[in-house]
Amino acid sequence: MSDNKQAASAAKTGAPCKAGKALNIAIAVSAVITVAGIALWMVQLSGGMIQTGMRDLDSWGLYIMSFMFFVGLSAGGLIISSMPKAFGIKGFGGISKVAVWTSICCTVCAIGLVVVDLGQPIRLWELFVYSNLTSPLMWDVLVIGTYLVLSLFYLWAQIRFEQGKMRAVALRVISVVALVVAVLVHSVTAWILGLNISHEFWHTALLAPWFVSSALVCGTALVLAVVIALRAAGYFDVADDNLVKMAKLLGAFVCVDLYFFGCDLLTTGYPLSEGGVGIVEMLTSGVLAPFFWVEVIGCIACAVVCFTPKLRSNALLIVASVLAIVGIFCKRVQLIVGGFQVPNLDMPTVLTDHAALGGYDAYGSFASLYANSVYAPAPIEFGVVAGVFALGVLMLLLGVKHLPLKSAE
Repeated sequence: MSDNKQAASAAKTGAPCKAGKALNIAIAVSAVITVAGIALWMVQLSGGMIQTGMRDLDSWGLYIMSFMFFVGLSAGGLIISSMPKAFGIKGFGGISKVAVWTSICCTVCAIGLVVVDLGQPIRLWELFVYSNLTSPLMWDVLVIGTYLVLSLFYLWAQIRFEQGKMRAVALRVISVVALVVAVLVHSVTAWILGLNISHEFWHTALLAPWFVSSALVCGTALVLAVVIALRAAGYFDVADDNLVKMAKLLGAFVCVDLYFFGCDLLTTGYPLSEGGVGIVEMLTSGVLAPFFWVEVIGCIACAVVCFTPKLRSNALLIVASVLAIVGIFCKRVQLIVGGFQVPNLDMPTVLTDHAALGGYDAYGSFASLYANSVYAPAPIEFGVVAGVFALGVLMLLLGVKHLPLKSAE
């Protein structure tokens, strides 16, 4: 960590941040990409969802993958911030408000991706007017909205506490509520898939804890990378010991997540489960193998860096964090795309063998029809998602510039 002592010293003495010009440039670039993403969304609204790569047999694609990914990033950041205060233990040296702000930015991105995936904004209104409270989809909408409001309130509460206008007991109560809601939001998102019995890869009780562990991995990795970058820019000072604690915590979360993944593959691919064997083969050696091995190898490399003292330099910790974040996104790709490839029930939709795809062999099985339905995003989907991602970056940078996110210590 010694390569950042100069920047840390500058922060201690109150020297102006040398990265101010770079910050303004990054804000401008993020704003331009955001506007471009909105323009592409307008094109999608005018031409319809047929412009995307999604079809009847793959009705969820890059938008929902990214939605689940951003929900994980947001939940992990809030858990990292609220857990020390909720349990009355030592935190990570004044990074709490930064972690909450990254959580808020990621939540806004997640909500934006839901709106984009609905096809028309008016459907968001219809979702509430004609809501079905027995549907996990509606649970997710309600809990994410609650989660965003609570995150904003939690950030406000921390600022008030540092100003001496809120008692420690009140902040601890809010931290406990925030921690519970952060775990709940990812559990509900997992239940959207886990309670769907028509797809082999999704119908498992392990999905909720698996989602929570993934959120802890990518959320911790994002906060760690952001804090190291802000420290290098002289924004604030964070002791090396606190970064080491976060790195060790990230390594532990990665190991737990890989353990859950291994358990799921073992139970899914047990020889008595014919569909499960197909899923394991699809992940390890089939069309999704690149995503599987990037996740596994990247997460193992991340754990090695986090647990090896000689490798815990700022640069390698950022690389390890990026590997963890990319690995979790690859997991989302495997989950969504893989879940559509192996049906758990025959004829799980209103489609028929003859009407689903042109040129389909009438003597084939419905499972073989699914096997040929591998999804690939269209260019417009990449552009819209890039715009949503840029919106999150823009919010993060504006918060760094204008909000009191520095520690009052």
